[in-house]
Amino acid sequence: MVGTSSAGLLLYRIREAAIEVLLVHPGGPYWKNKDEGAWSIPKGEFLPEEDPLAAARREFFEETGVAIEGELRPLKPLRQPGGKIVHAWAVEADLDPATIVSNTFEIEWPPRSGRLQSFPEIDRGAWFSLPEARRKILRGQVPLLEELAQMPV
Repeated sequence: MVGTSSAGLLLYRIREAAIEVLLVHPGGPYWKNKDEGAWSIPKGEFLPEEDPLAAARREFFEETGVAIEGELRPLKPLRQPGGKIVHAWAVEADLDPATIVSNTFEIEWPPRSGRLQSFPEIDRGAWFSLPEARRKILRGQVPLLEELAQMPV
């Protein structure tokens, strides 16, 4: 069933002996004024017959415009509060968030206006220290940060 699983990549880098992670902020009018608890790893839904790792790579590229190379380290799949299962891989890599170019989606906006408007799937990305990322990321994705913090990097 579509919509029950998503896959993504948790990019991290080491700066001054501390881990930083790349998170992205969802685009569109619903998320415009939300910050803490609104950010995510770059991820997206995939079909049951699709390989989750291939989906994670595809979704990262669609949301950022960047193809990531490097050793992908699997994280434990986790169930989001809404029931969706997130499959994620940690990978050490660097990118400039200013270069992110996201794909777009269309929704009727304003609601009941009859007008479709296009918005970027993500409107920005940023690097965060782990303590800051814990405040920024969606509550259901915090375990990904906790697992990364326990990994030897």
